[in-house]
Amino acid sequence: MPATERERLEKERHAAAAAERYRTTSAERHAVADQLQAGVRFPDSPEAIAARATRLLDRSAAGLSGASAAAMREELPDFHERIIGISTELQPWSFLPRGARAAATVARISIRHSGRELPHGTGFLVSPRLLLTNHHVLPDAGFARRCLVEFNVQVMIDNSVDRSVRLGFDPGTLFIADEHLDFALVAVHATADGRPAGDIFGWNRLSTDLGKLVLGEPVNIIGHPNGRLKEVAIRNNTLQLRLDHFLHYRTDTEPGNSGSPVFNDQWEVVALHHSGVPETDEQGRVLRKDGQVWQVGDGADSISYVSNEGIRISSVLKHLSEVRVDPLRRQLLAEMGPDSGLVQGESAEPIESGRMQGSGMMQVVASTREGLRPQSAAFSGRRHLLFLHGRSQQGRDPEKLRREWTAGLNHGLTRAGFSGIRPEDAWFPFYGDLLGEIMEHRSDHTEMVDDTVIERGPDAFAVEQEATYEAMITEAALKAGMPPDAQPTTEGLGLIRPAHWALSWLAAKTDLDALTIALIFKDLNAYLRDSAVREAIIDCVLQTVPPSGELVLVSHSLGTVVAMDVITKLPKQLDVSLLVTAGSPLGLDSVYNRLLVGGPNRPARVRKWMNTWYPADPVAIGCPLTDSWGSLIEYPVINSRDRAHDIEEYLSDSRVAAGVGRALQLTK
Repeated sequence: MPATERERLEKERHAAAAAERYRTTSAERHAVADQLQAGVRFPDSPEAIAARATRLLDRSAAGLSGASAAAMREELPDFHERIIGISTELQPWSFLPRGARAAATVARISIRHSGRELPHGTGFLVSPRLLLTNHHVLPDAGFARRCLVEFNVQVMIDNSVDRSVRLGFDPGTLFIADEHLDFALVAVHATADGRPAGDIFGWNRLSTDLGKLVLGEPVNIIGHPNGRLKEVAIRNNTLQLRLDHFLHYRTDTEPGNSGSPVFNDQWEVVALHHSGVPETDEQGRVLRKDGQVWQVGDGADSISYVSNEGIRISSVLKHLSEVRVDPLRRQLLAEMGPDSGLVQGESAEPIESGRMQGSGMMQVVASTREGLRPQSAAFSGRRHLLFLHGRSQQGRDPEKLRREWTAGLNHGLTRAGFSGIRPEDAWFPFYGDLLGEIMEHRSDHTEMVDDTVIERGPDAFAVEQEATYEAMITEAALKAGMPPDAQPTTEGLGLIRPAHWALSWLAAKTDLDALTIALIFKDLNAYLRDSAVREAIIDCVLQTVPPSGELVLVSHSLGTVVAMDVITKLPKQLDVSLLVTAGSPLGLDSVYNRLLVGGPNRPARVRKWMNTWYPADPVAIGCPLTDSWGSLIEYPVINSRDRAHDIEEYLSDSRVAAGVGRALQLTK
C-alpha cells in the first residue's frame, strides 16, 4: 500500500476513534459546559484545582503578593482558583520569550518523494537527541529514513524568512512508536559539527507530574499547518475534557499540525496533538460544514470539526517507561530528564561498601564507590561547581544523582535567563554508601549511649535514646511553634517521650512524615556526635574536590553541615566564592554548636553565602539563618508539597539558580 494511502487510512481511523470518544463523553462535556455557563471558571475536581495551583506556585508562575504565607495557611479551594485565575489572566513578561524558546524546539517534517520534499507534519524535541511526533506521521523506521526534519522554518521579526536547518532522522539509534496512542519517538542525527539538535534549539522537559492543566484553562499549539511556515494558536482555546489517555480542546489547527506540542500557559507540554474531532450524525458518519454526510471526494477542508484531540503526555511517558529496550537506548530515554520518569535504573554492578568494627566510637573504612570529577575543564578552567548531597543516597548511582541536581539547576537557570550547564561540568563527591553502611551498623547493634541501653522494638523507628538527638528534634519542633507543654498525639512510635512529642508535632505541621524526619535527624546526630563518623565522611568528600581556583559549593540537607566542616579543610589554593545551603538545619543551635567552626561563626574563606529554605521543610525549620549567623543572602521558596525537602525543587528557583549562574559567570 502506498505510504500516502496508508497515512490517510490511519488518520481516518484516529479521527473516527476521536469522534467516538467525543460522542460517548457528551454527558461529561455538557456538564462542564453548563458549569462554565453558570460562571464556574474551572469546572474541575478540587484535587485537580489544588494540584494545579500548587504547581503554579512551585514554578513562580503566579505573580501573587503574599502567596507563601497564604499557602502556609492552607486556604480553601477558592484560594487555589484565584491563583489559577491570576495566572490565566495576567501573563508575566517572560510569557513571550519563553514561548519563543519553546517554538524553537518545533520543526517541520518533510518526506522525500520522487525527487521532491513534501511537507508532512510537525515534531518537537523532547531531549537533546530525540523528537516526538505522531505514529501516522512516522509509522515505521523505514519511513522515517525517507524523511527529514527542518528547524527555523519561520518568519523573523522583520518579516524575512529565517535560515532553516535540515537534519535527518536516525531510527537505527532509536525508534519507538505506538499506533493506539499515535506517537513516534525517533532519534535525530547530529549537525555536521557533531552537536545534538537539542544543544542548538533546546528541548522540552516532559513531566509525569500532576497539575499542568485544569478544565477551562487555555492551551497553546505551535506547528506547521499544511506545511506552512511555523504558526501559533495561542490562548483563546480551552481544555474541554480530560480522558484517561486523551485531551479534548477547542483550538484552530489544520492537518499539518499533526505531531505538534500542546502547551499550557507556562509552556509545559501537556499533550501531543494528533487529530481533529469531526462532527458526526447518529450513525457515526462524518458531516460536512453544510450538515451533509461527508464523502471522500469532498476533501478534508469541507469536514465540520467540533473539537481537537491530543494524547496526554503522561500516557506517552508511561508507555515509554514500560518498553523493553537495551541499556544504550534506555540511556537515550533517560536524557529526557528526571521529571519524565525515564531515568536509568540503578547500576547492576555490585558495590563494595565500607566495613566498621569496634565498640563505642566506630572505626570506619571508606566506601570503594568514588565521587565524580568533571570530564573536561569548564567555566574557564578556574571556576568550579561542586554539589554536596545529603542523607539517604546509599546504593544510588552518583552519575544519576549528578544529572538530577543539574536538571534542577538548569530549570532555574533557564527561568533566570542564563545558559545551562552539563552534568559532567560539576564535581560530585559521594559519601552515600559510606553513611548508609554506618547507619546500618548502628541500627543492627544494641549500643550503650550516654550509659543508656538503646531499645529497639519491631515497630520502632530505631532512633538512639540520647540527649543530642532529643535536643535537635525538640528544638526544631519548638521553632515550628510547638508549645513547651505539648502532649503526644500518637502512640507506639518506640521513641523517648520528648522526641516522640516533637516528631508528632513536626509531622502534623509539615509535609514530611514522622519516620522521614526521624531518620534525617538520626543521620545528622550520628555525624555530629561521633568524631570517627565525621572524619570518615569529610575525608571521603575531600577525595573529590578541585585542588585550586574558585569554588561554587552547592549543598543540601545534611550536606550543608558537612560543607561547613569541609570548608575548614579545603586546599589553601581553593577559595569559596559562593556557598549555597538548601534545606539546611544550620539554624539550630544544637547543630551549629557542634560544627568544627565552633558555633555560628561564618568561615572566613566563604566570600558569599546564599541560603534557601521552604517554610514547610522541617529540616530547615531553624531558618532564616540570619537570626543566628548574621548577614547572608536568604531566599525563602515554595516547593512542591510532596517534595518539600527535594534539592531539585530548591535549585529550580530562578533566584537561587541566578546566584549560581552569576558566580560561574554563565552567559545570558
